[in-house]
Amino acid sequence: MGVLTRVFPPEVVDEVIAGAGRREQRSRVLSARVMAYFSIGMALYSEGSYQDVLAQLTDGLSWATGDTKDVVVPSASGIFQARARLGEAPVKALFEKVAVPLGAAGAPTVWLAGRRMVAIDGTCFEVADSVANDEFFGRPASSKGECAAFPCARVVAIAECGTRAIFAARIGDYKTGETTLARDMLGEIGPGMVLLADRGFFSYDLWRKATATGADLLWRIRTDKVGPKPKHVKDLDDGSYLAHLNRTTPASERKREPMLVRVIDYRIDQHRDEGAQVGNGGDKPAGTTHRLFTTLLDPDEVTAADLTAAYHDRWEIEMAFDELKTHQRGPRMVLRSKSPELVKQEIWGHLCCHYAIRSLMAEAAVHAGHDPGRLSFTTALRITRRTVARPGDFPP
Repeated sequence: MGVLTRVFPPEVVDEVIAGAGRREQRSRVLSARVMAYFSIGMALYSEGSYQDVLAQLTDGLSWATGDTKDVVVPSASGIFQARARLGEAPVKALFEKVAVPLGAAGAPTVWLAGRRMVAIDGTCFEVADSVANDEFFGRPASSKGECAAFPCARVVAIAECGTRAIFAARIGDYKTGETTLARDMLGEIGPGMVLLADRGFFSYDLWRKATATGADLLWRIRTDKVGPKPKHVKDLDDGSYLAHLNRTTPASERKREPMLVRVIDYRIDQHRDEGAQVGNGGDKPAGTTHRLFTTLLDPDEVTAADLTAAYHDRWEIEMAFDELKTHQRGPRMVLRSKSPELVKQEIWGHLCCHYAIRSLMAEAAVHAGHDPGRLSFTTALRITRRTVARPGDFPP
């Protein structure tokens, strides 16, 4: 239990419960505090039953909080009712209060030109196939035009690239697009950060609003006919160039001041065996052309080559999603909750759990002088599971 209570101390849990108006009027075995930790515990033991998860938590929680009275594990029905009493709000508030970027000053892979690199992206969680979940979340269509087997909840998150710590998230139904959820997250970034995003996130409106936060941006941009067309302003010595961005429609947009961006076009050459035919007419290197827009305009501060290399750290958030969904939740596992409120509670519990493990890893990396990206998430997950149950008779 040490990992969870160290990152989410009992007094902080009690504070967010009180703030959400979920403090009990009478003493319960399944108190709101216990159920807040239970929501995180379900993420650690996603294959376990309600009673299995609670049994893993009670001894460790008694040790960590000093409450030494024996606890009889209630029935699954009683645990479900306690989950419903708690609801989503306290677990969401707990994550939002505690989760912050973890990278230390000078830590490798965390910084770009003195700014903290963070990335935004989205993923989906399959949820229990109930009428309530189907109506609230909806489900994608399969390749055959039929509906998928399970409804899906969409999650958009921001993670620190160097530590893979997710520190901001929004949950929506499947029909709500990633850019819509992203627009509601812009308050989570600000000066001293550089936000990385894939080409699916760009719109003139979202770019303008994101730059207004004071954060710098480094986004991949579509290069096909529907992609934005930057208007060339000036070539730079490193091969990039400055350009103006402005929408031409509607007419009111043409009157707005254009946005100045730096454009970087590059191609990643594919390795080919000797003698293999090279594409694009046979005399050009194979590979796809990529385009980046950035608000980091000065090549003396950061070169186009450094920006190109840094952009590919955006994949760290993809790795964070893989850790959360494949290793922590379990591959092909469906969230157990059958109501939208408890689905969202369960997802916030997963986010809290992942953040707690990543906090442990970041602290260990600093202590040992290692890059946190080089540590094993699965090893840290096993350590966390071992420290939850039966920590022994030693004082905290």
